[in-house]
Amino acid sequence: MKRSEKKTAELSDSLHRRLDGYALAASLAGVSLLALVQPSEGKIVYTRAHHVIINGQSFRLDLNHDGVTDLTVENKYYTGSCQSGICSHFQRLAAKLAPGNSVVYNVFGAVAMKPGMRIGPRRAFRGDVETMAFLDTVTSRGPSGSWLNVRNRYLGVKFKINGEIHYGWARLTVDVQLPIQITATLTGYAYETTPNKSITAGQTRDPDDTVIEEPHASLTAPPTQLATLGTLALGAPKLSIWRREELISGKQ
Repeated sequence: MKRSEKKTAELSDSLHRRLDGYALAASLAGVSLLALVQPSEGKIVYTRAHHVIINGQSFRLDLNHDGVTDLTVENKYYTGSCQSGICSHFQRLAAKLAPGNSVVYNVFGAVAMKPGMRIGPRRAFRGDVETMAFLDTVTSRGPSGSWLNVRNRYLGVKFKINGEIHYGWARLTVDVQLPIQITATLTGYAYETTPNKSITAGQTRDPDDTVIEEPHASLTAPPTQLATLGTLALGAPKLSIWRREELISGKQ
């Protein structure tokens, strides 16, 4: 009986050592598996585009490709009241936001942000419909808005994904011609996948590897020179307004 009891004890000790080894290996494997399923860090998702939006057209923009329109760029032409056979005409380029979404704005409407400007919680945002450029044949004040003859400027967007706030941008080139014609070209858009995390206008990669992309020339509308006949017809007062708009947008 004593010899049998001793053999049983030795077998139990050996089995325990093997079980301990298996448990340790399983534990390490479990840690590795858990590391694999941890949520990945946020990143910037960039989409190259080329959509020309002419008079009377609009474009629905889905920043994160989830099938939900985040904003619509509208280029509306409409006729107002008519008196003695003379009718008023209007042309407006505007950003129409989905409920709960908004764009960076100032007193002129949606801001035409320059590359490198920050889009995040410290900005002033407003939703509903924000004017980008406006023309009319009623008053003599000339065109208005921050998007008058600009190339590769950015709409700063705050929008929601599953109830959480995200920031992104949409890049457009806008050509304004008198008496009443606006053409907008969307050349790209991007958003930050991490909720409440800022993004830089034009940024296409994560902050540690920031790249401000200028689209290839073939993807943009022809540049409009400031000194065209149509622009000169605006006169010095309008040029002063443009300068004030540049200063205001630069402070954003």
